[in-house]
This record gives sequence, structure tokens and C-alpha cells, in this order.
Amino acid sequence: MIRLEGVSKRYQVGEVMVIALEDVSLEVEVGEFVVVLGPSGSGKTTLLNLIGALDMPTSGSIWVNERLLSARNRADLARFRRETISFVFQSFNLFPSLTALENVQFILDIEGRPNSREEAAQVLHSVGLGARLDHFPHQLSGGEQQRVAIARALGTGNPILLADEPTGELDFRTGIQILELLHEQSHRGKSVLVVTHNREIARVADRVIELSSGRIVADGIPEGQKATVAELSW
Repeated sequence: MIRLEGVSKRYQVGEVMVIALEDVSLEVEVGEFVVVLGPSGSGKTTLLNLIGALDMPTSGSIWVNERLLSARNRADLARFRRETISFVFQSFNLFPSLTALENVQFILDIEGRPNSREEAAQVLHSVGLGARLDHFPHQLSGGEQQRVAIARALGTGNPILLADEPTGELDFRTGIQILELLHEQSHRGKSVLVVTHNREIARVADRVIELSSGRIVADGIPEGQKATVAELSW
């Protein structure tokens, strides 16, 4: 589903060359739940942005769903993101003037879904927000806002779900609920990548990719016995 070969990303900041990623190679299979682990500045978000075609590598090649991303123009990349990638961000990125239902429906309308309102309501029910359809973001808790963001991502039906620190602004109990929702998606055949600095979350992964200073320093199954989401604590 996802393959990176020798991928590097560098930025020129004044006279300083910043290396965000250096010679990263990896593969992610269909239905795999992967945690990308590392401290701030390790390259986690850069990696996610490259896989999601929000940015392009300085060198190396990225294939997603058998498509070479660097061989595509801006319009092709926009279409690719719309049809293949769903994003969940720490900051939720909801439209403040739209209700929960309208936030999800907006994305489905862009895709030209004929029954977008009904589909939006259905996916919000699936994440436990059936009673909050007409509430605006400021009327929802942080966990509820994140569930709207996840519903928006799930509504697309895209095969890849990228989540950047999805529990970072949430309390433990709500964070566990969000992880359960994300974990469930891999069981439904989606490839899920979760970026986090929280090592405890890595215990539920099928695979953990650890970054440090832009390089992969570990890639394998979680340390010790794999845990269920219910067994986590932080």
C-alpha cells in the first residue's frame, strides 16, 4: 500500500540546511496499524506529510497505492489525496461555523456524493455522536470534536488513514476512545499510521517505526507483548 525508497527531505533556512528526513525506506501493508514514534523534531510529521502528498521529498521515491507520487502534477496530487488519503490532525481543523453534521457533509459534497447528508449522519452515529449532529464545534468537548474529525475522515472511505498526534490534546479517557476508533479501522482493511511521541500508544501497534533526527532507528513489533487499547495507561 505504501512504499518509500531512500526518501530525504531538506529545507534551506537562511544559510542553514535543515535535514527533516534522511534516507528513509519502509513499506506499509494493507490493513496494518503502524505507530510512528519519536520526540518533537524527529521527522514524524514530515514523514506523514510526504506519504499524504502534502509535501514532496528532496530525493528518493514514494509509492502509495501503486502510484509514484513524484511523477504527478498538482491537480493529480489533489485528486490522489481526495481519493486515497484521509487525515486526522491534533488540531481537529473543523469549520467553526458549520455543525458536526455539516462538517462531515462538506467533504462528501466535494466528492459529489448524492446522499451526502444521510451518509454524514450515519458515520457520525458510528463514532457515537448521533445526538450531537446539530452542535457547532464550540458546543462540543475536545474528544467530541476529534470524533467529528475522525468521522469526516472515515466518511471518505479512503483506504489510508493518517493521524498526526490525534490524542495529544485529549485527556486519557477520551484519548483511549479515539485510539479504539482508529484501531478498529485497521481491522476493516484500512492502512492506519498514527504519529505520536507517546511510547505507551506504540504497545497496540502491529508495527512501530521509531524516528530520531530524521532517521529510522527501529522498525518492528512492539516491545514486549502487544497490548489491547483497554490495557493502556499514561
